[in-house]
Amino acid sequence: MAPTLRTVVRRLPLRLGVLAGHDGLDRPVSWVAVSELEDPTPFLEGGELVLTTGMRLDAGNAAPYVARLVGKGVTGLGLGVGLGHETVPAELVAAAARAGLPLVEVPRDTPFVAISKLVSDLIAAEQYDEISRAFAAQGRLTRAALRPEGPRAVIDRLARELGGWAVLLDESGAVRHATGRGASRVAALRPELERLRRPPGSGAPASLSLSTPGEHVVVQPLGARRVRGFFAVGLERPFTPVAHTVVNAAGSLLTLAVEHGREHLAAERRVRSAVLGLLLAGQVRAGVEALERLGDGLPDGPLTVLCAAGDAEAVLEAAGGEFAAPLDDRVVVVVAEDRAEETAAALAGQGSVGIGAPVGLDDLRTGLDQADRALAGARRGQAGVMRFADLAGQGLLALLDPEAGAAFAAALLAPLREYGSRADLLESLRAYLACNGHWDAAAQRLGVHRHTLRYRMRRVAELLGRDLDDPAVRAELWVALTVAG
Repeated sequence: MAPTLRTVVRRLPLRLGVLAGHDGLDRPVSWVAVSELEDPTPFLEGGELVLTTGMRLDAGNAAPYVARLVGKGVTGLGLGVGLGHETVPAELVAAAARAGLPLVEVPRDTPFVAISKLVSDLIAAEQYDEISRAFAAQGRLTRAALRPEGPRAVIDRLARELGGWAVLLDESGAVRHATGRGASRVAALRPELERLRRPPGSGAPASLSLSTPGEHVVVQPLGARRVRGFFAVGLERPFTPVAHTVVNAAGSLLTLAVEHGREHLAAERRVRSAVLGLLLAGQVRAGVEALERLGDGLPDGPLTVLCAAGDAEAVLEAAGGEFAAPLDDRVVVVVAEDRAEETAAALAGQGSVGIGAPVGLDDLRTGLDQADRALAGARRGQAGVMRFADLAGQGLLALLDPEAGAAFAAALLAPLREYGSRADLLESLRAYLACNGHWDAAAQRLGVHRHTLRYRMRRVAELLGRDLDDPAVRAELWVALTVAG
């Protein structure tokens, strides 16, 4: 905050006298400008105390001179007597009084530079005081962040420091913690949160400031690389530089807490990935013991394995408290049998989901194979959720050894995969078999002419060296395509 003109004129060594505009003495002085120009306004920003000896002022131009200064928004005018004028001209006093512009008489033995130095010192003192208050507030916020309740304590401390309300929100905009009168009005910020969540272009999310006659609000996103939440602060008065500094400090502490929590969660997920590897390798006891030492565990009774596609982090978040771990290009989720449908519905919002049949803890590998096949079926059919039991023919395929079946399929279909870039032969064969050899139906499914499909099937028969009219050949090819996914 800049010092007021009243503070400047009260300094006894300056012996300044106020001749007009007493009601404006509480205006802040941003700087001191010395000018003998008849129109100094092109060189002013507003808020200055203008000092002049009045060499170009007379009875005729006093009123226009004052009007120009008022139009520019200067804080006050100081006229040094004893050079251009022995006393302050009455016309200048009258013009300043009419315009409400504070007019100060500067004695001859008071140098303008002394006034400039005083204002500079006062501004520096104010700035030092602001910085000191900001540092003190940052220290209190930091101590609050170290408390067990962490982010909630920071929000409480922030509201007390600024004398307003503060709210912590999650990524969706739901309120996690609120304190202070007026915090309920944060609900009106939801449209603005959506804009912060999806900033235009590739820039990082920025903060947002909203002002109304009775309230001023600052909203900041939380997160280092992506938005993981928000916090909002509301005051009945405009935010000062100190208040903005305190808000930014709170934002840094809250972001640190959020990201630290994410790192802890990432470490927990790495442990679960290792445990999943043990379970799938048949080392059930070692996997269970590792979970127990971490205070975690798997549900009792029959288990269902789900395989979910999509962004791994988003899928893991959607899985909630269920046992979940990334594995290659999908996320594996192991739940109690009666939780399978509900969990699959939550995961389907991120991508396709495959659900295996219920299995025991010793047979998770079978459950995973089934879930993988169901996921492949869901991807082929562009379905949200596919159950292993709903895949036609899986009762027979379940009897096949997965590795042997995969090797058989790879060998049988190799000529088609190696046929240049013509990957359409595999999909054409799949459509032909799915339609039981009906040309028109298969061609319609593929979106090609039936003559094109006939050509492709002749090429398939040549490459494979097999008769596609033979039911046994068709059965083998269908099993191979199903196993290959």
